[in-house]
Amino acid sequence: MLRFNSDYTEGCHPAILERLAETNMEQTPGYGEDDYCARAAAKIREACGAPDAAVHFLVGGTQTNVTVISAALRHYQGVITAESGHIHIHETGAVEACGHKCLALKSEDGKLTAEQVAAYTDAHFADESFEHMVQPKMVYISNPTELGTIYRKEELAALSRVCRERGLYLFLDGARLGYGLACRENDLTLPDLARLTDVFYIGGTKVGALFGEAVVIVNEKLKEDFRYHIKQRGGMLAKGRLLGIQFLTLFEENRYFEISAHAARLAEKLKDELINLNVSFLIESPTNQQFPILQDAVLEGLREKFAFTYQARVDETHSAVRFCTSWATEEEHVDRLIAEIGRLMARHLGE
Repeated sequence: MLRFNSDYTEGCHPAILERLAETNMEQTPGYGEDDYCARAAAKIREACGAPDAAVHFLVGGTQTNVTVISAALRHYQGVITAESGHIHIHETGAVEACGHKCLALKSEDGKLTAEQVAAYTDAHFADESFEHMVQPKMVYISNPTELGTIYRKEELAALSRVCRERGLYLFLDGARLGYGLACRENDLTLPDLARLTDVFYIGGTKVGALFGEAVVIVNEKLKEDFRYHIKQRGGMLAKGRLLGIQFLTLFEENRYFEISAHAARLAEKLKDELINLNVSFLIESPTNQQFPILQDAVLEGLREKFAFTYQARVDETHSAVRFCTSWATEEEHVDRLIAEIGRLMARHLGE
């Protein structure tokens, strides 16, 4: 069985495993106060062009989202998100369980626009009963989004401007950030993110690490006491050096960007070859998540050899599914997937 159902099916990049083995018996301070975490944080600040940024390492995406949002907001404040946003549909209400409502806005492509955020926020404060409603205080976006789409620099700049004019924090979830930065349509950089957001994180779990996310805090207000919040949310790993070693290894020798580019290239190959087979797509995604629409009979045959994710019913005989490539995807496996789809489509032609 070849798995294209997610981008974290393998363990970690071999260089990380080797580094962890080499350092296994070293004695270091705990809770992220070791030299590896300090060096990794310095590497990330350098890559972001943000020498004053606070960098913290947490274990997973949901934990990171909850910790950042809870640290930033008071209990009467909520976070604006696209209705398909990860915090809204894929985290079991974790943010709301911690006392902050997700204020979900409609989006066809998984992205929020500056106009939407401005209209929602202005309408809230124009309502004479605004003090009886959850106050919008943060905007949550992800790049890439749940639908594989990305923000262009112009779009992010517009969002940033609206947020700053209205006193909203802008938080970017970067669980798959590497795959967004590496795709051929991207025009954003890490320094752009540091300049345009208040806080964002660089995903490791889905981009070559065993586990881990690196939170980059630019806004001075959000830096204060952040480690208290990490501890309270169960995110302060006693053996914190395990996170530092991983991110130090990822950010050495341009490794994070090189392995991300590998996944992006194979996703582009998959997409281009499926287009050549006259396959259409549910959403136009330039990143490592692709959403082709295929005949149900083709999908039934494909499941015998490949794992993938069901996305949506399109009509009586067709469904959209999701294929993910990753840092570890082998080109031969992509070729086999393409060939099998072509074979099954030819078999079921006209049905």
